[in-house]
Amino acid sequence: MKKNIFFGVLFVCALLFTKCAAPTDEGKPNVLLICIDDLRPELNSFGASYIFSPNIDRLAENGVSFLQHFVNAPSCGPSRYTLLTGQYGPANNNALFLRASKIKQGVRIDPSMPEWFRMHGYTTVSVGKVSHYPGGRGGDDWNDSMIIEIPQAWDKHLMPVAEWKHPRGMMHGLANGEIRNNPGDMDVFQSVEGGDNIYPDGAITNEALKQLKVLAENEDKPFFLAVGIIKPHLPFGAPKVYWDMYDGVRFPEIKYPQKPEGKTTWHNSAEFMNYNRWGKDPNSDAAFADRVRRHYAACVTYADAQVGEILAELKRTGAYKNTVVVLWGDHGWHLGEHAIWGKHSLFEESLLSPMIIHYPRMKCKGTKTNAIVESLDIFPTLCDLVGLEVPKFVQGVSLKKILEKPDVTGHPAIAYKNNAWTLRTTTHRITIHKDGFVELYDHMSAEKETQNVAKQHADLVEELKSVLNAKIQ
Repeated sequence: MKKNIFFGVLFVCALLFTKCAAPTDEGKPNVLLICIDDLRPELNSFGASYIFSPNIDRLAENGVSFLQHFVNAPSCGPSRYTLLTGQYGPANNNALFLRASKIKQGVRIDPSMPEWFRMHGYTTVSVGKVSHYPGGRGGDDWNDSMIIEIPQAWDKHLMPVAEWKHPRGMMHGLANGEIRNNPGDMDVFQSVEGGDNIYPDGAITNEALKQLKVLAENEDKPFFLAVGIIKPHLPFGAPKVYWDMYDGVRFPEIKYPQKPEGKTTWHNSAEFMNYNRWGKDPNSDAAFADRVRRHYAACVTYADAQVGEILAELKRTGAYKNTVVVLWGDHGWHLGEHAIWGKHSLFEESLLSPMIIHYPRMKCKGTKTNAIVESLDIFPTLCDLVGLEVPKFVQGVSLKKILEKPDVTGHPAIAYKNNAWTLRTTTHRITIHKDGFVELYDHMSAEKETQNVAKQHADLVEELKSVLNAKIQ
């Protein structure tokens, strides 16, 4: 008898202290989707010990971190298209507007992810940059309510503008209402004394907190809340307190800093270079490159603070215990790798972004997975986690099995630009240009994506071409 009691106590203690303890079912889960613009996986919890990201790291401690999450396009618009539709789409930033135009013409289009949740009883709200245009509207200043980026998707799609006047002003705004008109007249980076609200993301976060409170108070209806944080998108502006955090911090050397030889998807970093750089080029000025990297890091920490505010409010309302939380970077960003400062390539640095998923009743928290997955998989995964039917039209797959067993295998990941497609496997990346030219990189080698080995591995090229064609058909 005493022996049974002893083992019973051990069992209870194990449930209390194990990372795999599961809470009780408390009804239909809510969804909180946090989208962060231009966020490469340079976070403390993803191995970058020199980065201050305590709030995202805390979420990682309570969820599963996907270390090999690849976006389907290296630009904001088409990447968000795949996230929000669960389908491959056009490669341009106007991808969602092209979809909306077809709907307006009467073409039957499969529901978007927020529309699918709305059809199944969810209140859907977006705040900030969730689709390509912050607030989800078009027009000269991106505030025309007659031009909707994702029709039928949101009960509310909100974009506070504060002193930046309109969503266009918010998107590339700097401190205290500075709006970008000509990029050459705006500094590429900046740090100004003041609180979080002196930059646009402060207003976005404040609105998100208001909406979260309202949504959480309605316990009769689950919610799907998407919040889009703009930083660390260009220009790199953040309150000075975040810049000061990196004083004296040593950054690692830039990996593979040389422009690649031969034909690749390299570009000349026009988006970055068009800003005022005081005549300096980070590819030839190491001190300037270091400053750029630190300002990017300051923006990451500023974005992390916004994530902390949102998650704190979710917990304060009590909704956290019954909410699926997804943190997603819309693509990566080169900080000098391959002599690129920006995204828009089909190299690893443009396509690899952080993703963290936490959900009620999850068994193993604080784990990391190296399974290769795509942004395309988020739509079916969220349906699976909340108990909705996974629609047959989505082209991704549910990641629930990986969330339950993070050491299981993922699947090859596809990405594309207008002139090329790429496929990433556990060992290689193949990129096929529109004219038929092939890049093949061996990720098991030290050279990784600096040496094209396509000519030496003709059989593997044909095999990977077949895999790529099978996935896109």
